[in-house]
Amino acid sequence: MFIYAGDELARYGFGEGHPLGPDRFYAFWNALQSSDLITKATIKTPIQGHKVDALLFHTADYVQRVQDLSEIGEGMLDSDTPVIPGIFTIALTVVGTVLDAIDQIMHGNTRQAFVPIAGLHHASRSASAGFCVFNDCGIAIEALRQRYATQRILYIDIDAHHANGVFYAFEEDPDLFFIDVHEDGGSLYPGTGSTTESGKGSARGTKLNIPLPPGATDELFFSNWSRITEFMEKHRPEFIIFQCGADSLAGDPITHMQFSTEVHFQTAKMLQHYAKKHCHGRILALGGGGYNHDNIANAWAQVIRGLLCE
Repeated sequence: MFIYAGDELARYGFGEGHPLGPDRFYAFWNALQSSDLITKATIKTPIQGHKVDALLFHTADYVQRVQDLSEIGEGMLDSDTPVIPGIFTIALTVVGTVLDAIDQIMHGNTRQAFVPIAGLHHASRSASAGFCVFNDCGIAIEALRQRYATQRILYIDIDAHHANGVFYAFEEDPDLFFIDVHEDGGSLYPGTGSTTESGKGSARGTKLNIPLPPGATDELFFSNWSRITEFMEKHRPEFIIFQCGADSLAGDPITHMQFSTEVHFQTAKMLQHYAKKHCHGRILALGGGGYNHDNIANAWAQVIRGLLCE
């Protein structure tokens, strides 16, 4: 298993005092270094991405806007996402690292990879949103299609927030199988992801949204386990992208879910068994959200532990 770590990833954020700052990475990294998991993985250096990589998913006008504002070094990309100097290059580091992880998996150098500062699932093809400059999840899907001719992809997301940027970009795509367990949009940004949103046209039925009420516990999550596994057995992917945001755990300062790390461990464990059976073990895990430092360290460690289960 490859784990990507380095100061270059930590730079993705919006300064001290912002919920998404550099301390998120170090909360995970410091904990990992003191655990037994560090000996079971290969640590990889982040990779700088390029403009052409962002264009796999995003419109040229939007990518140019980010580049222009990055050079100015101030302003807002949207109401939640401030511009900091160099954000264009910093955001492309997340993109480049995710794409390197895909390359390593597809070339057979590893079956699994984890990128902690990634899973920026809110940005649309033409706009930033919710702290997300470039949607590395969508870029990963397009890279698998365009660079490796991998069509059937499972995207599964247990972040508290609905992955609206991924969902709507591929809502009519019948080969993108989408599972998202999240806090109900009536109580949390971005307000989307109802059970009725199951895909459009030929893609109807290829998307599974499971909104849960504020305060949802492990018990409620696992009560949906059979729905999740039955959906997965119906749609056989060639590759799995797992967005494992830690903001669905109890104690997160900006969400209302009450999961324990058992949700993250059991989901990762189930996915790695499924991946071995259906897609040569290929899983790319992306850290996603999470704004309680202890939760970040614990949830992502349990994801790694679950992926390493035999």
